[in-house]
Amino acid sequence: MSSTIVKERRRRLRSDRLKELTLLALIALAVVIFGVLIEGYYSGRFFNRVTTSAVVVVILAAAQSLVIISKNVDLSVGSIVGVSAYLTGDFLQQNLGASPVVAILLAAAVGAGLGAFNGLIVAYGGVPAIIVTLGTLALFRTLVSLYSGGANVTADTLPDWVIELNAASLTSFGGFDLRTTFLVAIAVVVVLQLGLAKLRVGRMLYAIGSNPAAATQAGIPAKRLVLLSFVGSGALAGLAGFMFMVRVGTISATAGSGLELESVAAAVVGGVSILGGTGTMVGALFGALLIDTLRLSLVRVPQVSEFWRDALLGLLVLAAVIADSLLGRRIARRAAVAAAEARTSSSAAVAARPAGGGVDV
Repeated sequence: MSSTIVKERRRRLRSDRLKELTLLALIALAVVIFGVLIEGYYSGRFFNRVTTSAVVVVILAAAQSLVIISKNVDLSVGSIVGVSAYLTGDFLQQNLGASPVVAILLAAAVGAGLGAFNGLIVAYGGVPAIIVTLGTLALFRTLVSLYSGGANVTADTLPDWVIELNAASLTSFGGFDLRTTFLVAIAVVVVLQLGLAKLRVGRMLYAIGSNPAAATQAGIPAKRLVLLSFVGSGALAGLAGFMFMVRVGTISATAGSGLELESVAAAVVGGVSILGGTGTMVGALFGALLIDTLRLSLVRVPQVSEFWRDALLGLLVLAAVIADSLLGRRIARRAAVAAAEARTSSSAAVAARPAGGGVDV
């Protein structure tokens, strides 16, 4: 591996760490500001609300990041959440003895199947992902509406463990609960982060997002990996559907509406470049936590209307995209300067080499 590639990777790593630290600082700043504005803000009750509410968005942000890194986008994840949640709830209504593991596997399998449908059209059909997933967003929602016939899955028809799981905690201290569902979401992020960083398939996914044509010329199976990213995104959206069912209890055919926009916002605010090839799962996690903290905190500030809450989310996304663009240009300029310096050093070394190959006798 050339020293130029190694330096480029190190620069990207420093950029990702900088984005993550910036997000942590923003979350801390938001907590301090709202702590001054809202009485009783620093309570275990509010902490538990944020961590419980963030579970679905955290998992969806990770799902969205998988496809965005490969230079695509999945606008159908909200519909996949709704389909998975409804079908899993409907299954549990008819099989009250089913275990949580079976329900999770079912939800993930449904999501993976829908993600594979998207991936096949994008990867092998050559249709832009934004067009495909915009169409399947409506298609999946229509199918579950037809299947449900307008009937809802209600909490009282589900096994007792569904409601109990939402409040289940691994440990608690001073009213601050570490909910099991939140820890599962964190575990998903950690596993994906390690997989993308350590496994060859993860590095190839970044390569595809950075330069699809060059990745294909280098022998990377781009189509297969893009398909895999959509399958993975769908499976994670299915898991998010299970978590949605656990948190809400009552599931309608419109469940999950709007979550596709929240997932894109969380990933982009978390530093995952919409242009592909850069970003981390940890950044997506922080992006989701920042958005959920702001959303739930602003609700408790009566002077701020719902209109301004939505506007703030939009401003966050715009700021993240602009910052990513500026940072990307800066990295590109540094890479160009480093490459020019390397070429200059190489030319100087060749020029300094003694001419001729004769040997003195």
